[in-house]
Amino acid sequence: MKSLVLAEKPSVAREIARVMGSREKHKGFFEGPQYIVTWALGHLVGLAEPEDYDHKYATWNLEDLPILPDKMKLKVLRETGQQYKVVQSLTKRQDVNKLIIATDAAREGELLARWIMKMAHWNKPFQRLWISSQTDKAIKEGFASLRPGNQFDRLYESARCRAEADWMIGLNVTRALTVKFGAQLSAGRVQTPTLGMIMDREKEIVNFRSQEYDTLKADFGNFSATWRGKNGDARIFERQQTDTLKKKLEGQYGKVSQVKKTEKVEAHPLAYDLTELQRDANRKYGFSAKQTSNVLQRLYEQYKLVTYPRTDSRYLTSDMVHTLKERLESVAVGPYATLARPLLRKSLPVTKRIVDDSKVSDHHAIIPTEETVLLNQLSTEERKLYDLIVRRFISLFYPPARYDNVSVIVNVEGEHLHVKGTTIKDAGWREVYGTDADDLSDDDNEDEADDSSSLLPELHEGDSVKVQRIQAQAGRTLPPKRYTEASLLSQMEKHGLGTPATRADIIEKLINSDTIERQGNLLHPTGKGKQLIELVAPELRTPELTARWEAELEKIARGQGKPEPFLQGIRGMSKDLVAGVKNSSAGYKPHNVSNSHCPQCGTKLLEKKGKRGKMLICPSDDCGYRRSDEKRLSNRRCPQCHKKMEIKEGKAGMYVQCLPCGITETLNKDNKHVNKKEARKLVQQYSSTESAAVSNLGELLKAAMEQKNDK
Repeated sequence: MKSLVLAEKPSVAREIARVMGSREKHKGFFEGPQYIVTWALGHLVGLAEPEDYDHKYATWNLEDLPILPDKMKLKVLRETGQQYKVVQSLTKRQDVNKLIIATDAAREGELLARWIMKMAHWNKPFQRLWISSQTDKAIKEGFASLRPGNQFDRLYESARCRAEADWMIGLNVTRALTVKFGAQLSAGRVQTPTLGMIMDREKEIVNFRSQEYDTLKADFGNFSATWRGKNGDARIFERQQTDTLKKKLEGQYGKVSQVKKTEKVEAHPLAYDLTELQRDANRKYGFSAKQTSNVLQRLYEQYKLVTYPRTDSRYLTSDMVHTLKERLESVAVGPYATLARPLLRKSLPVTKRIVDDSKVSDHHAIIPTEETVLLNQLSTEERKLYDLIVRRFISLFYPPARYDNVSVIVNVEGEHLHVKGTTIKDAGWREVYGTDADDLSDDDNEDEADDSSSLLPELHEGDSVKVQRIQAQAGRTLPPKRYTEASLLSQMEKHGLGTPATRADIIEKLINSDTIERQGNLLHPTGKGKQLIELVAPELRTPELTARWEAELEKIARGQGKPEPFLQGIRGMSKDLVAGVKNSSAGYKPHNVSNSHCPQCGTKLLEKKGKRGKMLICPSDDCGYRRSDEKRLSNRRCPQCHKKMEIKEGKAGMYVQCLPCGITETLNKDNKHVNKKEARKLVQQYSSTESAAVSNLGELLKAAMEQKNDK
């Protein structure tokens, strides 16, 4: 008898088949003496659509909402239906007596496997492969210690609840908003409160009123110090106070009233979880969260260089301690050799800051595997992300960084002037990062005056000093910063919105639905997003409710909560949200209406940004017209300025236009102009009969046109 192994992707199935000896390749699976290895293509089975329950739901009507089936149905997804048939046929084989779930060891991976099992009516024993890396060693060890499948029933229930909740909230509210306001308005359990946070920040920025202020810096000859008020603020908002203080302090003698010297010990950063890695990659390289996820997946799956990516833990487990030196050896190449080699000559300092079983749930932190790396095989993106992971891993075994912080206060005429200095005693883990170590902190305090100095003379309390010069520096208060993906991920994590595996997709969904847009590294709400957040119910705008739901899902996964009460709450919420939309008296005005009209129905086209530039899209439901808004130049030249004319499209069809001269000519009217495709066809059609009679391409086309016009 054989075991059927279900992987999540063909690439993973191929590796498992190779390691476990299933070398016979068939369409949709690999087979060996002990294992048949097949795969899903993401989801093969999903929740049924409303029209699968009743055909009337194929048309979106407000009166049909909310759609809340008593029992959620599953359906085979059309785009992956062929592979599902392969998997289903394998489950029916008489020589298969056991199933091994080898999908991603996480909530979503569990869900897609269980839905396939449910659709295929699997009722034989099943086990779970639970591994954190894709190396040969990890796969062999995983198969040697397969876990009973029912150990993960609670994880599946949590995943099922999440999927059904998103269906009920997202589908009903999106349909209600779209039908009510006549525009494609998408809302959801997690994406809407995320948009809400961006809009709250936008309101803070819009309502912010900037103020001018001064700061005063005193030059004492061999050091400088900054004036600070009794509340510790260095900013002076009244120009008169600035002038008064300048006169008061200029040329005066003062005394060093305090010299405070403290040693600061800074422990190494924790290992990466997915969210922290996405933040650092965004801050340092400008990677989007989705880009980081995709590159990381390749490092995990294709190169087998890092452990499981979609983790929310920043610690390792005690059973990994004996593997740490082997992992260090694997990365001790190229720029990392001088950093890792010294660690291999002695026992590693493994502390609770590195290994803590109590702080690891499903998966440990992201660290390198034992696989030897060939750096020249990695792309630039892959190298950058791998560099972050390797340096963070190496830094775990370096000592703390030690500094001497010196804080000095000078008293002049009853006023306090402050200066700080730092002396590095031991770089410690910062040696691993070199000059990039300071990039690890995200400092938002731009309004704070800088009273630090890299080098201070030897100062003692009671020393007499003289103000040589007072300099006033003008400044202006700044509004709160717009979110970058790094800072938005931090807020999503703080408020419990989504999971490490889903946050990047939520941000991309908001961008693709044209509710937010990237401008450089900053996220801005669009006109559509600004209106949408006002149209949804207040409870869906804020993260508190969704965060509570996420916490409930986590409890279900741990066996501390039950699915049905959670789903009942979601059903009730869906009804309330739809009722709120139905009763709304608000209006919606498309923010992206262009000056161009649809050539098919005459409706004004909407501008939409896509991956290939701007698109013009007809908003009419029964039309569907779309075209690129990029400038298209024809080979037709303006008879006046002789520049190439732009190709346009209007109600009468295609035409060319020279905007500076205002000259317009119709294309394909009365066969006066022929496009390239038509020209090629005509040349092919008549070249065999006319080639002897004409001497060049121009004559050939002329002859072809004459024959075409005679028909």
